[in-house]
Amino acid sequence: MPEAEGRTYNFSDESAIETDVLETIQFENKDGEIVKYETDEFSAVCPFSGLPDIAKISIEYIPTNKIVELKSLKYYFISFRNVGIYQERATQRIFDDLYDLLKPRWMKITVIYNTRGGIDATTIIEKGEKEKK
Repeated sequence: MPEAEGRTYNFSDESAIETDVLETIQFENKDGEIVKYETDEFSAVCPFSGLPDIAKISIEYIPTNKIVELKSLKYYFISFRNVGIYQERATQRIFDDLYDLLKPRWMKITVIYNTRGGIDATTIIEKGEKEKK
C-alpha cells in the first residue's frame, strides 16, 4: 500500500472491533415491523492517512425473534474509533456483524460519510426479503 505524505497517526487493526459487547433482546415480530436505528456519531480511521472518517449510520431490519440492545450497539460503534478501516470495509463489517448476530428476515445498512477531499461517499448493503411470501 502506498504511504501518505506528511504526518500520519497510529491506529489499530480490525481485531480491536468489539463484537462481544453486542447483546440482543428477545422480540416476537408478528407483523413484519421494520426497526430503524440511526446515529451520526460513528467514526473510524482512514488506514491511509490515520485521519478520522466520520459518518451517519442507518440500520434498518425486519427482526425474526430478536433485536439489538442499543447500549451494546453504541459500545460496538465506539470500538471502531481507533480502527484503521476503509469506508467500504467498515460498512461490510458492520453489516456482517449485525446480520450474523440478529439473523433478520431483511437488513439494510446505509453509511453516509462526511465529505473528504471534495468527494461524498455513501455505502449501502441490503440483504434478505422485505416482503413476506
